[in-house]
Amino acid sequence: MNLITAEHLTHSYTERVLFENAAFSLNEKEKVGIIGINGTGKSTLLKILAGKETPDNGTITTGRNLRIAYLPQTPSFHDKETTLTAALPPDSEIAVSSDAYEPDAKSYLTKLGFTDFNQQVLELSGGQRKRVALVRTLLTPCDVLILDEPTNHLDSAMSEWLEDFLKSWRSALIMITHDRYFLDSVVNRIVEIDKGSLYSYSCSYLEYLERKAEREEIAQATERKRQSILRKEIAWIQRGARARSTKQKAHIARYEKLRDMSAPKTDQTIEITAGSSRLGNTTIELEHLCKSFDGKPLLSDFSYIFLHTDRVGIIGPNGCGKSTLFKMITGKEQPDSGTVTIGQTVKIGYFTQESEPIDPSVRVIDFIKEGGNIIHTSEGTLSASVMLERFLFPPDMQYALVERLSGGERRRLSLLRILMEAPNILLLDEPTNDLDITTLTLLEDYLDSFHGIVVTVSHDRYFLDRICNRIFAFEGNGILTQYEGGYTDYKNASSVEMKLTDSGLSGSSPSSETPEKTTNRHNWKDGQEKKKKMSYKEQREFETIEDDIASLEEQIEKLDSEILQAAHDFVHLNELTVKKDQCQSLLNEKMERWMYLEELNEEITSKLIH
Repeated sequence: MNLITAEHLTHSYTERVLFENAAFSLNEKEKVGIIGINGTGKSTLLKILAGKETPDNGTITTGRNLRIAYLPQTPSFHDKETTLTAALPPDSEIAVSSDAYEPDAKSYLTKLGFTDFNQQVLELSGGQRKRVALVRTLLTPCDVLILDEPTNHLDSAMSEWLEDFLKSWRSALIMITHDRYFLDSVVNRIVEIDKGSLYSYSCSYLEYLERKAEREEIAQATERKRQSILRKEIAWIQRGARARSTKQKAHIARYEKLRDMSAPKTDQTIEITAGSSRLGNTTIELEHLCKSFDGKPLLSDFSYIFLHTDRVGIIGPNGCGKSTLFKMITGKEQPDSGTVTIGQTVKIGYFTQESEPIDPSVRVIDFIKEGGNIIHTSEGTLSASVMLERFLFPPDMQYALVERLSGGERRRLSLLRILMEAPNILLLDEPTNDLDITTLTLLEDYLDSFHGIVVTVSHDRYFLDRICNRIFAFEGNGILTQYEGGYTDYKNASSVEMKLTDSGLSGSSPSSETPEKTTNRHNWKDGQEKKKKMSYKEQREFETIEDDIASLEEQIEKLDSEILQAAHDFVHLNELTVKKDQCQSLLNEKMERWMYLEELNEEITSKLIH
């Protein structure tokens, strides 16, 4: 059954045409993901479908008595509402008392990190207000659920809860999200807004990537054929075609029709190129950092020296202290105790969770020039104007006022401003918020070749898997624990540790040690009386174990190379990550076993000598 039909949609924002003569339809139980580069009109389309905005032209037809629940990008509330009352569905949308929804509202709020249901909603941060609005929208009875960026401001556990919730959702769903794991898991249709048109793909996100490439290839082949025919027709016209006969007139009409056809527009690509400053031996050194807030420990005795090749991800629940750690590194906040040492050559580029406000009356190019008129890169010297074009700000937009930009475009502009300053250490606080998938993909490619340190706070599981080689996880009471690998490695390691803890085996034997987790490990010989000689089996193992270790290290190196090549195929990427995790686990076990056998051999040798 068709729920919503939109035909001949045309809509503009200021002087920019967002979509023209576009069509959209939604059937029962469909789950649709809307994607496209920032500024193409994704949020505007949702507002039109939700009845919150009227298109310039076109018609919207909905089923009789269709109920729509809509989560806007920036929700609003009444001044005197509490967290709980703001999370309840509007009285106008329900047939019973809102009190009936209180148990579910409290349950959902708890899962999204709330403990004080009586707190005034005006006291909440922007991210908290968005989560309260999400609860209100999920509880509102509806036939169509429309969500604009529901995963923004959710930590990983919250995203996984919402993902499971929406996978079991039985009504129709339309949403915008840039979380690629989330998108691929939840939706069964992708609608892309591209150059003013809407393209529909009844498939997962991964399959959409393949189908889009096929569509663009067909369009380019058609254009090559048109150009070939045009060349022949032009030659015929130039030979002196006369429009005396009906046949000749038709021929000329066909030529003119071919001539006036528009060529397919090719995607602009964001070539993120930035210079970087030289980074000396001293980078950033954190020693015994402690920080508390309202008596709650955020950081307890944390020490770490950042290495030149570090790609570090910081994860943990909202409010645990991730952004506070960045503020201490940049000097915006001081630790209660401990020291932060910054090397003399360090130049930090700090991309904050919510970009610094940009004066809406300033021109786009002037804002970038405040960071630098030129930048020195491996390609040579590039001007601010050229860099803007590479960030999808064509010349006609460069002299426009910032107030004309969408929220996502302003985030992209802020990112370019930071890179124009040629940092050698990047601190990225929730960089995936409000950046479209195209920008994220190319940012990831850029970070692969960035000559410096990258530290990111993110809840985007794909982004963390894609760029990080080390994870620091906030695990309560200010404890920050180190894991090797990306987010999937962390999840595998922490789930193994949890199972072992639940079973009472954690730390009781060498085999129970979680291999990826950096702790003070027990040696294989711990708790055992040292042997006076090796068994035959141990002797054979001692002779071959170094070859086994070398072989595993080669396998891991090969898997690392394959992971880089599979960067955009996240199904295959996940398979490779699991394989790497297994190899790493086995390697750690072999290394622990080798240490035990080596020490046993030294002890036996020493006794023989004496």
